Amino acid sequence: MQDEDTGPRAANHPRHGFPARYSCPMPALHELTAAELSASFEGGELSPVEVARALLERIDAWEPRLNALYLVHREAALKQAKDAEGRWRVQAPLSPLDGVPVTIKENIYTQGDPAPIGTGANLPAAPQPADAPPAARLRQAGCVILGKTTMPDYGMLSSGLSSVHGVTRNPWDTTRNTSGSSSGAGAACAAGYAPLHLGTDIGGSVRLPATHCGIFALKPSLGRVPVYPPYMGRVTGPMTRDVESAAAMMNWLALPDPRDFMSLPYRAVDFTAGLDELDPKKLRIGFLPDMRAGLPVDAQVAAAARAAADALAAAGARIEEMKSFLTPAMLDGMGRFFEARSNNDYLQLPPERQKKILPFVVEWCTWRASKFTGRDVMQAYAQVMAMREAAIAACEPYDYVLSPVSPILPYEAELPCPGNDPHDALPHIAFTVPWNMSEQPAASVNWTFSREGWPIGVQLVGKRFDDAGVLRLARAIEDLRPAQKPWPALK
Repeated sequence: MQDEDTGPRAANHPRHGFPARYSCPMPALHELTAAELSASFEGGELSPVEVARALLERIDAWEPRLNALYLVHREAALKQAKDAEGRWRVQAPLSPLDGVPVTIKENIYTQGDPAPIGTGANLPAAPQPADAPPAARLRQAGCVILGKTTMPDYGMLSSGLSSVHGVTRNPWDTTRNTSGSSSGAGAACAAGYAPLHLGTDIGGSVRLPATHCGIFALKPSLGRVPVYPPYMGRVTGPMTRDVESAAAMMNWLALPDPRDFMSLPYRAVDFTAGLDELDPKKLRIGFLPDMRAGLPVDAQVAAAARAAADALAAAGARIEEMKSFLTPAMLDGMGRFFEARSNNDYLQLPPERQKKILPFVVEWCTWRASKFTGRDVMQAYAQVMAMREAAIAACEPYDYVLSPVSPILPYEAELPCPGNDPHDALPHIAFTVPWNMSEQPAASVNWTFSREGWPIGVQLVGKRFDDAGVLRLARAIEDLRPAQKPWPALK
């Protein structure tokens, strides 16, 4: 997996990071992957300005229905695209992603943009003086930043509901929730706003929107992608329509940044290399169909995960069903810890800002956390550590683990959580949150669709630091899965 000829120097080569295999007739501009755009820019068939204009028009057409962006950087994006066009014209791109459009989640600092009300007391509302590490790396690669995507208050509830932005809707069915907290990124990706999107994940926040929006998302190993400010379990990860585009983003996102004191030592790895070289016959995969904590698994979700396991078995992988390692006490401890964290953020807000937070969020983060003692918080933290230990131990016998992503299908768009109960707001994260605490890489890949036409993804989990392996397994799943439905069309 290690390739010493990678990173910014080698990435300056126009073809580095993508195989030369895109010569078929050109689809619509919003359907092109990062690799297809890169090849078209290099060959002169398309210009970054042409693509940026087309995607801005698509955003204008979709936004009244989806509400996925809270900022659109129209003029800045066109200037960035023009600069990229000039570099491609003289065959001197900054990277294979030069000129490729991207959106960035609102809680990832971008220079000059404010952090909106409701994203936590530690995020000032004033314009940010500098990019956070992931945004800085994509800007360094020459990506065209179209705008900032929405998320719910505090980025903690898994929904598309925000006190600032209103409701973000799922393009597959606008009556359905995107889940969250990278809600706008999931909707924007499925609707074709850009081939690249950047989200964050502390309990499932890139993977849950991915399964409900039918896209791919990677939650990297903790520290693989430098972030700021760092926090336990919090990562930044790519959200794309295809695995290869996410791998190309990882080549840049994983570059070092001293601001993240929890980051891993940098290794020059080309995440796009060997994506098609995984041999399922060499794999021992644990199949985890039911966590037996939180919400019960919907029958269609269960069937999709089982079908993915069967497909891997037919390809030669050794599949072994796993028992759950997660207890209701661990999941409740995680919930109490999140409530205590957000209660602390809420209490630091001035009264005028407290009044603007969703009443549901206020009730969720105060109903019991306001009465917690230090002992209560430490007991919750002990359950989180027990979850971490159990997750790593459960994965030890296997190369990878396969499971559902969310136990449910997309719920109602207007709700802040499944069931609308602020005293039980996170019952649907049982399959995702353990891997944040254990620091393992995990991805969501769409597998099939429900009877209603809603996407259903499967989750792939690797051992700590095996981000490249999870990407390769995800690429294999792309080949093994049933034929996919066309992406949502604007009606």
